[in-house]
Amino acid sequence: MYPHGNFRTYFKQRLYQSRHTQVPPPNSNKLNMVPKRLIAGLPDGILHAPPLLESPMPAIEPTPALPDILGHGLKVVFCGINPGVDAAAAGHHFLGRGNRFWPVLHLAGFTPRQLAPQEDGMALDFGLGLTAAVARATHRADQVQTDEFAQAAAELTAKIALYQPQCIAFLGKAAYAGMTGKRELAWGEQPQRFAGARVWLLPNPSGLNRGFSKEMLVQAYAALHRALL
Repeated sequence: MYPHGNFRTYFKQRLYQSRHTQVPPPNSNKLNMVPKRLIAGLPDGILHAPPLLESPMPAIEPTPALPDILGHGLKVVFCGINPGVDAAAAGHHFLGRGNRFWPVLHLAGFTPRQLAPQEDGMALDFGLGLTAAVARATHRADQVQTDEFAQAAAELTAKIALYQPQCIAFLGKAAYAGMTGKRELAWGEQPQRFAGARVWLLPNPSGLNRGFSKEMLVQAYAALHRALL
């Protein structure tokens, strides 16, 4: 049942009210629009509280660049695709959980013991250098865009030309393919040189690379080690 009789009478009353309701000016107190019964008993501090100010968004700190570990006269520079976020934040290479680089490097004969990521500076003692094709850190290597490799080619070329290692070993095919435009690539040594250095393609040691077991990685890296003797 309608509170004021039949539907037609009720509808006319509602139409009349809607046409004669005053719209408050923009700066009027909005509390006047709220029925008294809804605000009765509320503390005065709530009714007259100042408007809330929006807090500014906190500044997002950029991820620091992972420093290269390079020197003159190295046997090989291992070139990763790009740093992982955790590795860049900590300032150490191949720090990501599940990354097999350091154990594989040892088992392949490059180091007399397995180095920890925090000992990456000691790689120089064994004639090894570390760098990345793209400096931008990501959670996964596949988040690097193809054009980023092409843009980074000149800088990497300058590094290798400056330090003149015997060999540069790209970890995975993506960076070398993106920098040279080559698509048909085999693992192992490549026919062309990179800034005067021999080029070797090795499988990416990331734990996300399930196409290569740890044993397969050791075999591939050991072949490079034997070639440099």
